[in-house]
Amino acid sequence: MTTTMRGLLGACALTAVTMPAMAETLTIATVNNGDMIRMQKMTAPFAEANPDIQLEWVTLEENILRERVTTDIATRGGQYDVLTIGTYEVPIWANQDWLLPLSDLPAEYDVDDLLPAVRQALSVEDTLYAVPFYAESAMVMYRTDLAEAAGVTISESPTWAEIKAAAEAMTDKDAEQYGICLRGKPGWGENMAFLTAMSNSYGGRWFDPEWKAQFDSAEWNATLTDYLDLMTNYGPPGASSNGFNENLSLFQQGKCGIWIDATVAASFVTDPENSTVAESVGFARFPNKDGVDNHGNWLWAWSLAIPASSDAPDAARKFVAWATSKDYTNLVAETEGWRAAPPGTRASLYANPAYQEAAPFAAMTLTAIEGADTQKASVQDIPYTGGQFVAIPEFQGIGTAVGQQFSAALAGQMSAEDALASAQAITTREMARAGYPK
Repeated sequence: MTTTMRGLLGACALTAVTMPAMAETLTIATVNNGDMIRMQKMTAPFAEANPDIQLEWVTLEENILRERVTTDIATRGGQYDVLTIGTYEVPIWANQDWLLPLSDLPAEYDVDDLLPAVRQALSVEDTLYAVPFYAESAMVMYRTDLAEAAGVTISESPTWAEIKAAAEAMTDKDAEQYGICLRGKPGWGENMAFLTAMSNSYGGRWFDPEWKAQFDSAEWNATLTDYLDLMTNYGPPGASSNGFNENLSLFQQGKCGIWIDATVAASFVTDPENSTVAESVGFARFPNKDGVDNHGNWLWAWSLAIPASSDAPDAARKFVAWATSKDYTNLVAETEGWRAAPPGTRASLYANPAYQEAAPFAAMTLTAIEGADTQKASVQDIPYTGGQFVAIPEFQGIGTAVGQQFSAALAGQMSAEDALASAQAITTREMARAGYPK
């Protein structure tokens, strides 16, 4: 062996000893909201503890994210190792064996600390298939100063009649002060999230036990009629184009007396840097109809799940456990304050005095989430699960089509009766095509 060859072999041996093993890459598909962007910036502790795992992010707008991850998981494409998905997808995909069960998380993760309603929504037959990054229900947010000036009171558990009276008293259209702001933009996750929850609170349901559509029922008629009455008389102009973000902006600018929407909005409307009414916001439960023991049963969680097609399941488990852990919550609190902590997932957060002090909305958020029952969203018998949605694959298309009819009614393009008749026809037709009852 020549001296040159000995030198080369020696160099190769030294390289093999000193170079670390090639890192395993995790491709994470996530939504482009503030909490997820923050998570990407805070992964240094995970990287330091796991030098053999490299994170690659694919950050997408919500509708595009759903389209791409649905296509990938349905075809078992294996493009992603971690998915950001909602409570709608989890039971459907788990039943298709598209997600890996998360029954073997480390003891320090403390699964029992997850709020029961959220844990149940992300489980199938008591097996967890996704872990929650943040969760939300829905509640009333209202201007305490306007209510006081108008001489009205909103109780902690209001009825719709109480909300209507308060909205009327707080409306001054000449001053661009609108008594109430509600979602009007069409979509299964836009106006139909709100209207489904409202119908639940009126005692309504999407389907009877035989999967017959219920838009011809008295409950849905009362729901849509009262919704249109509220928005026509006391809501802002152009409401049929307003979704969560548009109503958030209106409320922060002081143009809405009452806003009923996701509990996650509370941290934004009480943020003095971005909200002109931060010091004058009160909170109450999602309203119910007189005599109906149901406060909307809205529940949503942006969660992390592992597709069955991932080729790095062990590394993925490490990451999802870290990103939804108590340690991550504490990391956010240390760097950005307790107000920024991901809400709605763990009992320990709501028992923390520091969080309670920083988040005046904490108690009502917890009450709303604990009051949600995704296994039985209606007081009537139903064949489906889900709160502000129906957990069947066909709901995305049907819900959006129905939402378009109701948005058109809000825009004055059709009557409530015509919108409900159209919704009944659309839903009946599409469910028959899909083969229900199954």
